[in-house]
Amino acid sequence: MQTISKSKSTRWALRDVLLLAFVAVFIGFIFWVLGPIYNLLSAALTPLGLAPFANELLIGGWMMAAPLASILIRQAGAGVLGELFASAVEMLLGGQWGVATLLSGFVQGIGSEAGFAVLGYKNWGWRGIFASAITGTIVTFIWSAFRDGYSSYHIGLLIALFITRFLSLLFFGGVLVVAIQKLIEKAGVLHRD
Repeated sequence: MQTISKSKSTRWALRDVLLLAFVAVFIGFIFWVLGPIYNLLSAALTPLGLAPFANELLIGGWMMAAPLASILIRQAGAGVLGELFASAVEMLLGGQWGVATLLSGFVQGIGSEAGFAVLGYKNWGWRGIFASAITGTIVTFIWSAFRDGYSSYHIGLLIALFITRFLSLLFFGGVLVVAIQKLIEKAGVLHRD
């Protein structure tokens, strides 16, 4: 006899909502801290003609909420909501980009969550995180082409910026997110069936 196992419910449990709130506040604070770091890095790189790299080096930090919410909650939409709510926390803390932070958070959340969606919301390990970094890089780079004027840069600079962005997303949204996930699991907050 073949056993058919039920897939995880698509309903959000109270634990999911609390995890989402935790991610939003914790990562939203990190987003807010990154603002002044970005300003210093941009100021340091501007005389060298490398100011766009300030954003590329740090963007992974601004995109940690989506993969963290996704791998902790394991529900469609968790990444977008995590990123959007974390950007709202950054804005409410007085982040320098104001309400525009919400639009960026939404675009970043869609880009990051797309990687998990492409895999059918079935791979929450490194494969899903890698896919999230790829789709997050592509979606946000296209966004930057319009918003930040990247479309006017020469191809060599665009390639360097793209690679830097991908590595930033892989480090912050991969290595650091997995480390945070392990700490949360070690604390006994998550009880996987």
